[in-house]
Amino acid sequence: MRGLAQPSAAYTGDRGDPDPEVRALLAVAGGSRDEYLRAVAGLCTARFLLPIVAVGDDGGDVPDPERHAEMRAVLLTTGDGTTGLPVFTGLDALTAWKPDARPVPCRLDEVAATAVEAGAVAVLVDVAGPSPLVIEDGLVAELADARRLVELDGGGWGWLFSPPDSSPGGSAG
Repeated sequence: MRGLAQPSAAYTGDRGDPDPEVRALLAVAGGSRDEYLRAVAGLCTARFLLPIVAVGDDGGDVPDPERHAEMRAVLLTTGDGTTGLPVFTGLDALTAWKPDARPVPCRLDEVAATAVEAGAVAVLVDVAGPSPLVIEDGLVAELADARRLVELDGGGWGWLFSPPDSSPGGSAG
């Protein structure tokens, strides 16, 4: 994944407004397993805002050239030590949860890859509302491999993915 400080040019001009269709999918995701998977499938093409915060030397209220801090994705940890990576469908949900976090626009596969890299077992979508959704470990691992969940015409679910590049000079091996 590209660095957190290098958002994709595809999001130039994005003001952080939530996609009403994505929010509608999230609102019904708790009804059944198929509605949950349908919401995850819909999220595969959505833009998310990954909150990042400065961690390290606080340095006080005045500028200090010796101060060292870095920007990191936020992780939430439960009492039993399980971690999740929060992401948001809109700037409204992110700022309602943590106003000082900086939003980094990204796709679900990038979010999932970040979660796996950080050791998180879940992606927490709109954790403070309006309609929270937890994408758990098995799905996160598939999404992190740049796979996209799709609903099959005959019923059921499958993964859409591109095979490794096997052309001359490609990276398959």
